[in-house]
Amino acid sequence: MPFQLGFLGAGNMAEAIARTAITANILPPSAMIAVDPSPDRRALFASLGIAAADSHAQVITQSAQILLAVKPQAFPTLTAELAKHLRSQHVLISIMAGLTTQKIAAAIAAAAPASTSVGGASGGFGGRIVRVMPNTPMLAGLGMAGIALGLQAQPGDDDLAFTIFSAGQSKAIRVNESQLDAITAVSGSGPAYVFYLAEAMIRAADGLGLKAHADLLVRQTILGAAHLLSQSPDAAADLRRKVTSPGGTTEAAIRHLDGNKTTEVIVNAIKAADKRSRELAG
Repeated sequence: MPFQLGFLGAGNMAEAIARTAITANILPPSAMIAVDPSPDRRALFASLGIAAADSHAQVITQSAQILLAVKPQAFPTLTAELAKHLRSQHVLISIMAGLTTQKIAAAIAAAAPASTSVGGASGGFGGRIVRVMPNTPMLAGLGMAGIALGLQAQPGDDDLAFTIFSAGQSKAIRVNESQLDAITAVSGSGPAYVFYLAEAMIRAADGLGLKAHADLLVRQTILGAAHLLSQSPDAAADLRRKVTSPGGTTEAAIRHLDGNKTTEVIVNAIKAADKRSRELAG
């Protein structure tokens, strides 16, 4: 097959993945092909040197590994094409939230023509699916991803995905698929929790008369704290204690947070995200 990686969907996350593969010298642009309903998105990928396909079939038949980068609700529109053109040697990489590898395989099997079959017995799809739960900081080259092999995937089917999602300053971990709901709750949704904190800090700064500087103060503080946390050998609790002088201003703030059971609220919020992820997965 002329292409090592094909993109079904060329949105922002697909773009981040493609740019990472290129800048980290994992794949040259000539090894990738993409299709998207939007002419603008196809043009953007073409500007990177990536082939812009006219159809899903073109991407599927000409790519060794295929990245499913569409919204979960759009996936059913692809199943007939996938079932028709996938073969046993193909590997699917899914970044679709809430769709398990079993659901993806079952949907493709249900759409398969009578002359083919999922499982490879009659030349159809072999069911080799890799599921990835990335997060949006990958758009800034600082992503965190969990990667899991589906039941019919073979050892090494996740190697390309792992290499791309752990390139540069991003990180990736290999996990069992059953752990991806928890990863969704912690790191997939995690950036929103940080942004929520940033919103509250900016609101407080505004109220304290710092409106002109509130945004910069909060952005740089969070950036610096995150960098310190990533670089320091100390645990998060130890770093917090080092900032919290007895009887000082930080201690006053922490006491207020503890008095309002903020830790418990955050833990329960993440548990709620985990529960919803499991509900979406069926």
